[in-house]
Amino acid sequence: MTIAGVDDTDSDLLAAVRSGDTAAYGTLYQRHRAAARQLAFSLTRDPAEADDLVAETFARVFATLRAGRGPLAAFRAYLATTLRHVSYHRARRDRRLEFTDDLSRYDAGEPFLDPTLERLERTFAARAFQQLPARWRDVLWMTEVEGAGPAEIAPRLGLTPNAVAVLAHRAREGLRSLYLQQHVAVTDQPQCRFTGERLSGHVRGRLSPRDAVRVSAHLSGCATCRSKAAELTEVDTVRYPTYRQRHHSAPTC
Repeated sequence: MTIAGVDDTDSDLLAAVRSGDTAAYGTLYQRHRAAARQLAFSLTRDPAEADDLVAETFARVFATLRAGRGPLAAFRAYLATTLRHVSYHRARRDRRLEFTDDLSRYDAGEPFLDPTLERLERTFAARAFQQLPARWRDVLWMTEVEGAGPAEIAPRLGLTPNAVAVLAHRAREGLRSLYLQQHVAVTDQPQCRFTGERLSGHVRGRLSPRDAVRVSAHLSGCATCRSKAAELTEVDTVRYPTYRQRHHSAPTC
């Protein structure tokens, strides 16, 4: 077995890790630790929490590589995506904690919005909005941000009010699918890429019959993709970008 060295590229080191060279992963850790910690501090200002995020992220990526999955190249981009997802899921997990010996459960109290989770969600919503066709962005902006109705928008788009309503519905559904897809880091494994890129459509029931059959067949035999699909299903029932709250994250049209 060839031992990777500090002068090797990330791709060489990743190949070495898959071959059982744990020292190669140590080199990757030293090479990218500072960048990971800087990203962690952008998600939380607590040094201990940032260190925990970095440690858990590197551990997850290492386990993925040893299992023969994960990136073949672009290690830093994969690491950053994994760290964001670790932060997101930790925030969601913390929000579900319940103290059963605390009488405050009987007090409705004030709603709490986790700033880290909200910041990440705004980023996902903004990215999804940017990926929409220009006409869809226009109609969403006018209906959801400006609060205009179909009859008011119709002359501006050269459509009938009914056509505006249909366009707005399609745009909202398109945004929701793209927003969900932001929560999934698409794997570099060729056998999973097709399904990974269509998980949001699968969750929303928006795939073509042919794609739906192919995705379902893959999910039946791939635990990793099934887990991602389950996560998206949970997100779809809880989270959704609210434009009037987040319009500052979207570009003006």
